[in-house]
Amino acid sequence: MNYETSHHLSLKQLIAARDARVAVVGLGYVGLPLALTAYDEGFDTTGVDLNPDRVARINQGDQVISYLASDRIAQAVDSGRFRATQDAAALAEADIILICVPTPLTDAQDPDMRFVAAAAETIAQHLRPGQMVVLESSVWPGATTTLVQPILEAGGLRAGSDFFLAFSPEREDPGNDKFDTHSIPKVVGADDPLSRQLVEDFYRAIVTSAVPVSSAATAEAVKLVENSFRTVNIALVNELKTALEAMDVDVWEVIEAAATKPFGFMPFYPGPGIGGACIPVSPAYLAWRAADAGSDTPIINLARSSNDAVPSMLAARMAAELAARNGSAIAETGQPLTGQRILLMGIAYKRDVEDTRRSPALVLLDELEKLGAEVEYHDPYFPRLPEGGEYPQLAGRTSQPLTAENLKRYAAVAVITDHSAPDYGLVAREAALVFDTRNVFEKAGIRVTDGRLVKM
Repeated sequence: MNYETSHHLSLKQLIAARDARVAVVGLGYVGLPLALTAYDEGFDTTGVDLNPDRVARINQGDQVISYLASDRIAQAVDSGRFRATQDAAALAEADIILICVPTPLTDAQDPDMRFVAAAAETIAQHLRPGQMVVLESSVWPGATTTLVQPILEAGGLRAGSDFFLAFSPEREDPGNDKFDTHSIPKVVGADDPLSRQLVEDFYRAIVTSAVPVSSAATAEAVKLVENSFRTVNIALVNELKTALEAMDVDVWEVIEAAATKPFGFMPFYPGPGIGGACIPVSPAYLAWRAADAGSDTPIINLARSSNDAVPSMLAARMAAELAARNGSAIAETGQPLTGQRILLMGIAYKRDVEDTRRSPALVLLDELEKLGAEVEYHDPYFPRLPEGGEYPQLAGRTSQPLTAENLKRYAAVAVITDHSAPDYGLVAREAALVFDTRNVFEKAGIRVTDGRLVKM
């Protein structure tokens, strides 16, 4: 039996017997559900994270992600087969290491690979023969091979023989009550046949199906294409909203009718812009890599610009509507919303999730304040805005109570994130003016009388 085959067969047997030890680097919205899924399917699992507070809370069994079952983490920890640690030495004990770290954008809107590189460097310090490393973070096509692999091989071990290297794009959808980590198929790719077989074996063991592709770059491209598709279609539907509105046609009714076609149409819905760590970011990685390869993505680039412009367009429309109702005109300069108090309902980037990464609500809040408005927010997932993020100046602001008395304080209430908890009926009765960017009132059958509802 040769050296290469012995490592491959050993890990293959460990996976089949559920005896392989799994380590997940990064315990955020991707890494923690993935680690719990590996544990659920019988693998001894360790999560490695730099945040001491998060590690402590996980080991205490706290529900650190709201949409996970309240006791899911506690049961895993109590079993003795699931734990979190800051100690990277735990990586040496793992047979399979999954990298789930952030891949944001730089200030210049280029790929920021610092966290991936740092994770790879940390793993390299503990890498031993027979391990498999899988990158899950969204990256540009070729990053696993040209960035991660050289770092891991710097100590002398070689991918495909001494250790195994693969890529599997995360497909986590926070708050989705129909699909979870276990039930979403996983695309897997590697540049050598042994790594490809092992990564397929592992994911087949923890999710309903694995979809093998020919290379790591192909798997990397899959995630970027998925999110670029969504980016382009979100930009399109927001453009259609504006165009149809000018024709006095309700875009929401049009989409619902179009969606009855059983082929050739997929419904996308208007909104206040895009947010989260994927849809605004993945297309930028694809566009950057295309330019680097001597190509171009003009449609994707236009969609990105269009989506980025939505919050400022909404702010201008709100200002115009309030000025018209107040009998005043908006000056070309100055702050047309001076003295106007506005309540934003929802500050998270999506429904029923405690996540504000690249949230369009934060952009809108900032834009409204630039126009002179006094802006507050209501969000049951954010009693207080945390430190850091894209708008550190907003840290410390607190969610305002949704009461009849409080609603009367505002010139307008704008529904930005359609959380399920708020009392929209109360808003319909008490708000002086309602801006609805999510069509929540019509979907719920709630009528806002006296022309006080503006669908945006």
